[in-house]
Amino acid sequence: MASHRRPSPPGLTHSARVTVLSAAAATAAAALGTAPAGAAPDGPRPSRAGVDRLLADAERATEEFNRAGERAGELRTRTRAAQDALARGQERLNRMRGALGAVASTQYRLGGADPALMLLLSADPDSYLSGAELMERIGDRQTDTLHEYLRSQRELVQRRAEADRDLAELERSRAAVARHKRTVERKLAAARRLLNALPADERSAYDRSSRSGRGSLGPAGGETPASSRAAAAVAAARGAVGRPYVWGANGPSGFDCSGLTQWSYAQAGVGLPRTSQAQRYAGRRVPLSQARPGDLVAYRHDASHIGMYVGNGQVVHAPYPGAAVRYDPVGMMPVSSVTRV
Repeated sequence: MASHRRPSPPGLTHSARVTVLSAAAATAAAALGTAPAGAAPDGPRPSRAGVDRLLADAERATEEFNRAGERAGELRTRTRAAQDALARGQERLNRMRGALGAVASTQYRLGGADPALMLLLSADPDSYLSGAELMERIGDRQTDTLHEYLRSQRELVQRRAEADRDLAELERSRAAVARHKRTVERKLAAARRLLNALPADERSAYDRSSRSGRGSLGPAGGETPASSRAAAAVAAARGAVGRPYVWGANGPSGFDCSGLTQWSYAQAGVGLPRTSQAQRYAGRRVPLSQARPGDLVAYRHDASHIGMYVGNGQVVHAPYPGAAVRYDPVGMMPVSSVTRV
């Protein structure tokens, strides 16, 4: 029966064919290995929207980092206060224990003889009777002191247990801070790779422009601040324009989004929470159409970005790493809430 196998090209043996195929595979692998970082060779073309998504993810992770850091700070303060209270409580118990021991020793020494015999032998019966009454009163006070000592001891044990729980939570918060930091750094690195993979003209345009969802939607409310403290906060935010975005920072040399608003209101003597999610509840909600300078504008459904309305349809905000604090249209992204502090 005749074979249907195609004949090999002249002069190409089986082993030679294997060698050629292996070389081709090696060449393809080398080509894949030199593909630009951050983009798959056969994947979708890098886009500005993709950069925005990665930066938004990094911003969410930054707010988680801020939240964990804020909680760790609260716990550090609590544990320091608890440790000081424990030390003072232990000193008090030691003093009470010493007083109880001294009274008990005195009673033991004076109580060794029969009270009637002590009265007969006393050269001054009136003084003895006065002393006996004093010892009875000392006994009553000793009982009260003993009860106070036991109560204080129970409280100290409870405080020590609470301090141990706070210390354990502090360690978990520190671990969360480190975990969120790694997430932020990973997301930002991916965003930088994707941004660098954009064509030069698109990359330049992205650097000059604002976030995705750019728009010109502006409020029709009053253009004067609602209060003197809002006016002071606006002045501080305007003064921060041009300073760099630094994730996890709240000024004065660099800011992330919630760090800028927190710092600006701190200059007005107002304390705001650290995260954008908490800041959206730091005052009274107002409609976007009634926004006034100094109001906080939270973006996206999860309030993962925040800026300060400064009038004329604009906000001042810290946009993302690599971009300085700047003015942008209030409608640059979907607005989730407006808060008047």
